[in-house]
Amino acid sequence: MLDWLISPAMQVILLFLMTILGLIRYQSKSDKVFGVLLLVLFTSSLVSTEQVIHSFSNKGLLTLILLMICSVALEKTKLLRIITNYVIGPNYRLTWLRLFSLTTLSSAILNNTAVVSTMLAPIRSNPHHKASKLLLPLSYAAILGGTLTLVGTSTNLIVNSLVIDSGLPSLKFFDFTAVGLCLVLGCGVLLFILSPLLPERGKGSVEIRDYLIDAEVSVRSDLVGKTVEQNGLRHLESLFLVEILRSGRLISPVTPQEVIQPYDRLLFSGDVKKVTTLTQFDGLSLFASDSGLPLDNLSEVVIRPESHLIGKTLKHAGFRALFDAAVVAIKRDGEALSGKLGDVELQTGDYLVLAVGEDYASRNNIAKNFFLLNEVETEHCLDGWKEKLAIGGFLGAILLAAIGIVSLFKVMLILLGLLLLTGCLSANEVLRRIPKGIWLIISSALLLSQALSNTGALDGLKYLVHSYDYLFSPFMGLVVVYLLAWIMTELVTNNAAAALVFPIGIELASSLSVNPQAYILAIAFGASASFISPYGYQTNLMVFNAGQYKLQDFVKVGVPMSLLYGVIVLTAIPAFIGL
Repeated sequence: MLDWLISPAMQVILLFLMTILGLIRYQSKSDKVFGVLLLVLFTSSLVSTEQVIHSFSNKGLLTLILLMICSVALEKTKLLRIITNYVIGPNYRLTWLRLFSLTTLSSAILNNTAVVSTMLAPIRSNPHHKASKLLLPLSYAAILGGTLTLVGTSTNLIVNSLVIDSGLPSLKFFDFTAVGLCLVLGCGVLLFILSPLLPERGKGSVEIRDYLIDAEVSVRSDLVGKTVEQNGLRHLESLFLVEILRSGRLISPVTPQEVIQPYDRLLFSGDVKKVTTLTQFDGLSLFASDSGLPLDNLSEVVIRPESHLIGKTLKHAGFRALFDAAVVAIKRDGEALSGKLGDVELQTGDYLVLAVGEDYASRNNIAKNFFLLNEVETEHCLDGWKEKLAIGGFLGAILLAAIGIVSLFKVMLILLGLLLLTGCLSANEVLRRIPKGIWLIISSALLLSQALSNTGALDGLKYLVHSYDYLFSPFMGLVVVYLLAWIMTELVTNNAAAALVFPIGIELASSLSVNPQAYILAIAFGASASFISPYGYQTNLMVFNAGQYKLQDFVKVGVPMSLLYGVIVLTAIPAFIGL
């Protein structure tokens, strides 16, 4: 009896259960929970060294990582900003329909987390509708759109990596589409009907931050003659247009209908890291642009009490000649700054963000005038042919993989090489954006699956199925697998749910001698069915605080969504895939 209790099979089952409990207890640290699992599996010799190496180099997993890294280049273009600009209007129903349609379509081919993060700020700052009336539909639309294709969500790609590791044929790009379309249409209609239940919370505009950024409109700019809203200047992420200086006259607050004119000075307030977003607008130049200094890495400083700059304006201080630097933005604690950046009279304690030249570090007057704070790494934006390459390359690669000309892994690896060679992505960006947490989670889950196989820990499932074969029909097995994935994704996270339920689903499919693809898709769709909990899916968590939602808001809309979603999945999979 004791031997059975401490047998390898029992050890793996206990680790499996402890992992679930750990994920429930530490929802925000799922990568650490899986990291501990990996170490225990390896040190207890439940998996081999070769299996550890193989789990980290799984083709499906590497495909997911490549896809996420290549999508970083797409985030640096203005594609999503242009899409967002056309979504929001004064009519709520039309705005809702445009938001849902464009979000689902975008999420089918792009990382749905990136889609939501790009649209978050424009929705929060829109002047027409409360953010809480749109942000939850945004998250749900991203979830539904992600079910349309293999690349729509990391969950689908995680399941595919587990499929490949199991020795089964890789899932195809459109294997999800038939069921996904039913979900988008059915759940989309229900979500539209339920939208009046959403609360009206959130300000009509974002909270204005205190850094002042000055940009000038040139006479030939495409912005001229169009309103602020038509130009998308109200839909910027973490930047807010607070004033327009026109021929010595200050326009504040700025209405969405204000028409931009040549030589207007547009004064933004917000996150200075997003300052490079302004360079994507044709004919809009920053106060520091004339200096020719790069905006790649900025320096943040505070003016010292003994600085000779005090009482002078930037225009008359000869700033570039003195410091080989130009001021990009300025803020002053406890006081809202107004007017053109060059006309601000500097005071002790003013914060400046500087674009610096090569001689800046060697100037002996820097320490005399400033307290040095830190470097501000701005977001790099693409334009010109690099932007076309990033957009065309990514969409072209997805198309080639979708029609089966080349594998997704191969085309993404080639695209990554092109993006690095052309400077659309830097090596530092790649290293910084590697999804280390997802890599660890999936690798550990693959090892857990190997340990379950090595020790025969799931053999008891076969015995259970055969003993109660009158209960376990192929359809009932499908229901069990789906419900397990759905409950797990609400309790833990979508990626962890897919990884943990997969070995059970495969073993159940084998025991019942049914089409394994049906059960595999049930796991993928079930793991994406996170509508009730704000913590089960990353996009839900992103909108939870931004929309000032409460848990009951998710429950009111999410419960009927989850029920309809489950009915559609369990009806459509047998109809389109077969059991």
